[in-house]
Amino acid sequence: MRYKIVLRQSEEGFSVSCPALPGCWSQGATEQEAIENIKDAIQEYLAAIAEFKKLI
Repeated sequence: MRYKIVLRQSEEGFSVSCPALPGCWSQGATEQEAIENIKDAIQEYLAAIAEFKKLI
């Protein structure tokens, strides 16, 4: 599945978020690093949701 991301330049580098997944964000020193980091964050976010669903 593909998710839209929002990439913004900040004083420290780049911040990136995934609007479809509230609270899912990351950052990186470069655009590419930020994009790689948000990919990891999205995977971890979805894994946490899947684990939570097993508990309910």
